[in-house]
Amino acid sequence: MIYAEVMKNIEREIDCEALKPGVKLPSIRSLAKQFDCSVNSVIKAYAELEKKHKIYAVPKSGYYVVQRAPSRRSGSTDEGIIDFLSAGPDKTAMPYRDFQHCINQAIEVYKEEMFTYSEIQGLYALRTELARHLRELQVFTVPDRICVVSGSQQALHLFISLRFPNGKRNICVEQPTHISLIESIKYQQVQAYGIEITSSGLDLERLEYLFHHCDIKFFYTVTRFHNPTGYSYSNAERRKIVELAQKYDVYIIEDDYLGDLDPDTRQDPMFAYDPSGRVIYTKSFSKVMLPGLRLGLAVIPEFMRDMFLTAKFASDLHTPVLTQGALEIYLKSGMFKAHIQRMRSIYSRKAALLQQAYQEKLPPSAAYSGSLSGFYSTIRLPNPLKAKTFIEHLNKDHVQVDNAQKMYLPEFEQDSVIRLSVSQVEEERIEAGVQKIADAMKELLHTPPQVKFI
Repeated sequence: MIYAEVMKNIEREIDCEALKPGVKLPSIRSLAKQFDCSVNSVIKAYAELEKKHKIYAVPKSGYYVVQRAPSRRSGSTDEGIIDFLSAGPDKTAMPYRDFQHCINQAIEVYKEEMFTYSEIQGLYALRTELARHLRELQVFTVPDRICVVSGSQQALHLFISLRFPNGKRNICVEQPTHISLIESIKYQQVQAYGIEITSSGLDLERLEYLFHHCDIKFFYTVTRFHNPTGYSYSNAERRKIVELAQKYDVYIIEDDYLGDLDPDTRQDPMFAYDPSGRVIYTKSFSKVMLPGLRLGLAVIPEFMRDMFLTAKFASDLHTPVLTQGALEIYLKSGMFKAHIQRMRSIYSRKAALLQQAYQEKLPPSAAYSGSLSGFYSTIRLPNPLKAKTFIEHLNKDHVQVDNAQKMYLPEFEQDSVIRLSVSQVEEERIEAGVQKIADAMKELLHTPPQVKFI
């Protein structure tokens, strides 16, 4: 077949970099002339190469070679830094060029909508694609229950402020939890009750006590790859928590921000155990795609939808149409599915290497958390080490980690826990980074305290 020969020739030139990333390809007519074939053969060859994400089309311009993600080893000003601090997705694996292609298409498709105020709930076409996408995560719902938000944090901030049908006032949150939720709680001056996540999960008896006695309107939980501990609940734990919520008339806000990275298809979200509205499901595309995209979703129960949309309208009128349209095209084209498969592989390898390094390098007096996928884990430093001093010491050795102290409610505050993210660290440097952390522990534990004379 002629089109297959055209494809192979172009692929060969891309692979050997005779055709550089970002370069415009020959026009369809000129390539047909070059290969002495029909225009239709070239069109089919370009279409197949586009499906394989080797090239992309720009309307009224032509076809271009996909830009490969830049390597941080070349030209980086931070080559000496082992960065366990940065929590954004792996920059070398982000689909910049693919998404640019989708944005270009969205401009054509939604050019009229961009000059008017759009639907508060989100573009219906995107919500339809999101409903299809959620089925793969065992979240079965309809477009009318999905609300597109400017990052899942917007939805969480609104839920904290809303009155829930149970008429209760307080919230319950895992301890620790991510800093943006802590700040939202402080800003809105809401009474929050914490429940600690340990290496064995939650104390369900304590959770039941809080549900029963503390006027809890909702329990906020990250059920997979918890931030910052990396913990994931078992299906049995999820089912039991839902049963407690049903028994004591408590709602659950389930944040599944990294659910796409879970390679275990047997794991169910809490939503699967009560899709009626008791469990409100939220997710974001920031950590698995592009943080600057600022798109997330919430599956809202019908009896709360109008209230939620009124609050969202007061917050931002509507989520930007261009990014919504681009995400719709990205999902529909199959690009997201291919991207997630790559991301699962990357983070599974990194997380496994981190856990192995913890096991082999850290002293027995240091406790650690985490899982075999996802972004995050924590280390509890041996007594009497404190996170702030320890981090300052690590920085001198070019290793960066985060202080988890700000991720706790005041009554749960810890000053000896650090958070690590594997997203920005090359696989071959993970072991070296953990070795430096272990060396710092040993050095500081054997350094006698300084005596201050007055």
